[in-house]
Amino acid sequence: MSLTENTTPELTPRRRRLLFRAHHRGTKETDLMVGGFVARHIAVFTDPELDELEAVLDHLDVDLADWLSGRRPIPPEVMTPMMARMREECSRTGAGVPEAARRA
Repeated sequence: MSLTENTTPELTPRRRRLLFRAHHRGTKETDLMVGGFVARHIAVFTDPELDELEAVLDHLDVDLADWLSGRRPIPPEVMTPMMARMREECSRTGAGVPEAARRA
């Protein structure tokens, strides 16, 4: 299930802020990959996972796009369980493509 703007008011302010940051990265590719991942999972992340997500969102778009798509390896010093989870999901074919666009 993906979150839409109709369901975001049910989220805590911290979760809404992180969802906004994930969707407004600066590059469309990263907006789609990171924003899509966060939208799918933000409602169920634990507080420690939210901390990890905040750390991931602090990285530059170009780095995140390369790491998550598999174009470059993720440096060991930034590899976390959250980064690994995002990489696995975002490196799949069609990652970041909205569900409606996949069916079209």
